[in-house]
Amino acid sequence: MQAPAPGTATILAAMTNAPDTPPVPFSRIKIRAGALVFCGDDVALIRRDRADSTHYTPPGGNVEDGEDLEEALARELSEELDLDVAQAEGGDLMWVVDQRVTRPGPTPSPRKLHLIYRLHISPEVRAGLAETEQDELPDGGYETGVIEWIDYRATAGLPLFPPLGPALAALPDPRAAVTDASLEAVTDENYTWV
Repeated sequence: MQAPAPGTATILAAMTNAPDTPPVPFSRIKIRAGALVFCGDDVALIRRDRADSTHYTPPGGNVEDGEDLEEALARELSEELDLDVAQAEGGDLMWVVDQRVTRPGPTPSPRKLHLIYRLHISPEVRAGLAETEQDELPDGGYETGVIEWIDYRATAGLPLFPPLGPALAALPDPRAAVTDASLEAVTDENYTWV
């Protein structure tokens, strides 16, 4: 066995004996796979009502360790909408949103990449989907979200996160090609956490 290079022991000792320093905000990255699920001109959004605010979000959630993006999207749509993605068409990546927003709470805010896919379903499939969704909270409780079908052209003024309402409302139709998948980054300078 070869001896470590000179100075290696000092570096290793410094790494293992480093003082407890608080993690830096945005020093870790999470990926969220979400979808704009269209039925004609209507798009499925989850409405969350809180004591001091209401906001909307596309169905989706964080990609778990070892999970590929398509698996994560299929799992989240099954959990939140009761949608089997085999019953939908499409699945193209529509937009990417880079989130670097400081949020309240004891843990440092992660940087989050929102991957927004697009799917289309029939009225028959829509009729069998969930009307509410249960989101698990850090304390073990649940927050109920209501699935609303909203004309995509009416989303520009909605409190929608990630804030893709203006881009969504500007589409000439639900199947329109998107030429730039990168939407404006969400930062503390242009967004206040709700």
